[in-house]
Amino acid sequence: MIKLRWLAPLFSRRYLLILLIFVGVIFLIHLFFLSPPSDFQNGLAVTVSEGSSIVEIATLLADKHLIRSPFVLEYLIRFARLAGLSSNKTGVAVAGDYVFPRPENVVIIARRLARGQYGIAPIKLTIPEGANSYDIAASLAQLIPTFDATAFIAAAQPREGYLFPNTYYFQSTWLPERMIGAMEKEFRASTKSLAPLIANSGRTLEQIVIMASLLEREAHTTEARQMIAGILWQRLDAGMPLQVDATFAYISDKNTFELSLKDLATSSPYNTYRYRGLPIGSIANPGLDALTAALTPIKSDYWFYLSDQSGNLHYAVDFEEHKLNKARYLP
Repeated sequence: MIKLRWLAPLFSRRYLLILLIFVGVIFLIHLFFLSPPSDFQNGLAVTVSEGSSIVEIATLLADKHLIRSPFVLEYLIRFARLAGLSSNKTGVAVAGDYVFPRPENVVIIARRLARGQYGIAPIKLTIPEGANSYDIAASLAQLIPTFDATAFIAAAQPREGYLFPNTYYFQSTWLPERMIGAMEKEFRASTKSLAPLIANSGRTLEQIVIMASLLEREAHTTEARQMIAGILWQRLDAGMPLQVDATFAYISDKNTFELSLKDLATSSPYNTYRYRGLPIGSIANPGLDALTAALTPIKSDYWFYLSDQSGNLHYAVDFEEHKLNKARYLP
């Protein structure tokens, strides 16, 4: 027993040495692999693109001096997937723009990437049915002080009609193309159910979207839109001018009751009084109801319609009756 007492200090010193070595290893791992680099760039924003691999993401962050070792980040993200901590089912980091206002160790960065914690609050944008690219740009400019409305309109106008009305959450650092892409993606997803109707309509998708944009701005109920769709498709097929007043709101921001003879003679491809056929493009971004109405028109004997100042619609079978409706219901 006496000999064992003499051995006790030896064992204590050995355990102490092992503990010190263990602590030293942990410290070195943290220092050289886990801790943020000494030249960590505070406030840096990094974009993780959709479809990027874990290796590409880790290399990008290492090149930006946000992490010391890309290998450690790779394995931490993979571990997050295995542990069920990732918001991305593929196990890859969630795409988006990440902001790093202060130095963070690689464990925290891996967790943020796996969960899509961008470091900045997303911008909530609600696009109502019938809004056009100018309306959307104005809303974004109010939400994001640095937003380039001119660049957005230039990119969005060719896609007018396909910027689907919905509520979106954007990062303030997103470029217009990325925002527009999200709206177009929502259009494709939301209109899948209409595929059979589109295929059987005898019309192109572009024609349907343009017609729906007119209906969106001309009427507010499903039945009224279907009635107007029946009239406008009928006029279109007969080679008659559509004479839709709502297009002038897109041309000159004037409503029906502000139009003059000079306005009706405007040389614009959106002027359906001067030019036959559908306008050159959509005048708004229609919702599902207007798109469905364009595909399910109500056939009737009517060839004309007008809206009074209360928004009530009045139909006519010929121009003489239409003139009477004008005299009765318009100022």
